[in-house]
Amino acid sequence: MPRELTITEEQELAHPPERVWRAIATGAGNLGWLYPMEVEPGVGGAVSRGDAEVVEWEPPHRFACRAGDGNGFSTTLSYRLDGVGGGVRLRAGIHWVHEGEPDGGWETRGDAAARYAGFYQHSLAEYLGHFDGRPATYVRAARERVGTGQLGIVADALGLAASDVAGSPVRLAPVGLEPLEGVLDYRDEDFIGVRTSGGLYRFFGGDRWRWPTWVAHHLFAPGADGEAEARRWQAWLDGLPENAGGGVGG
Repeated sequence: MPRELTITEEQELAHPPERVWRAIATGAGNLGWLYPMEVEPGVGGAVSRGDAEVVEWEPPHRFACRAGDGNGFSTTLSYRLDGVGGGVRLRAGIHWVHEGEPDGGWETRGDAAARYAGFYQHSLAEYLGHFDGRPATYVRAARERVGTGQLGIVADALGLAASDVAGSPVRLAPVGLEPLEGVLDYRDEDFIGVRTSGGLYRFFGGDRWRWPTWVAHHLFAPGADGEAEARRWQAWLDGLPENAGGGVGG
């Protein structure tokens, strides 16, 4: 019997449907808050992430793409945009179907997908509210160490205090990188988000799922060098202490 999982996030955005559509259904828009994902317009169009294809395309109201692994597992990402007041009610959904017997990581991946979806949808709102339409450069780096307290190590190395909560003004001081001044726009036990005048800086913890910790930033400064920034952030992650309370480079 097929096994299915559905994750839904809904939010209201004070932006015209056309602006939200651009953010979710184009490669340029996705770079600003999600990850690199080019979309070929129209049903049957290619989607660069996961060898997916567009299965629903009704701009600016309905968009869905689906990817399968050839072994009975498929993922469908869908968006529904409905006008409300002067803005949009956005319903984002993830639907998994496994035709065979799911492996032991099904629950782990499902829990992670649900939590990631909430963080990404928050980032979408931040992008639309502060950077909509600006060309973005995506920067990613990963810390392969798996253990407890990894996001806490990251927070300490950034200079965040335990009292810093969403909405707090912050000044990040990552060793080897330029200081960053902005607002802590998201913080919980799994994710940290910081918005500056020039970017959205995202930190993903993996403790809950025994996964690595990684960073994914969306930079809006003209001429930003994504490869150079990725190298700098990778060096910073590599230089963090192994355990909470350890010395840098431990």
